[in-house]
Amino acid sequence: MADFVNLLKLCVGAEKVEDLIDWQQSQRGRWPDGLPRHVTRMWPKRETEIISGGSLYWVFKGMILARQRIDGLEEVVGADGITRCAILLDPEVIRTEGAPRRPFQGWRYLSAEEAPRDLPKGRVREEALPPALAQALAEIGLR
Repeated sequence: MADFVNLLKLCVGAEKVEDLIDWQQSQRGRWPDGLPRHVTRMWPKRETEIISGGSLYWVFKGMILARQRIDGLEEVVGADGITRCAILLDPEVIRTEGAPRRPFQGWRYLSAEEAPRDLPKGRVREEALPPALAQALAEIGLR
């Protein structure tokens, strides 16, 4: 059993992993250290488990395809005066096996046991199975 938990988030506005990478590159000047962040309304209650080795897994068009290690959580106040949670991310985007996920709002916790495996280094994609087949395999414990 892992001592950490991951977060799962829809990558809204992105159709592929390259879109996320490009967007994060374009936002580098927004933060003093130039490192990527994802700002969200809610602060995770399981903060200690998340920063103990968790990653943010990104869902693109119904499939988990990538993750980024979470380096910390930081309070940020928006121009509207509302306090939010910035999820501090490692700049390396790690591609994962495709795993189907239905749409949801916000973020969800994802246990290490449920998380898809990383693709081998240098392999930028894996041909995704049709979503119905991938879901059926996941339901019987095969990925």
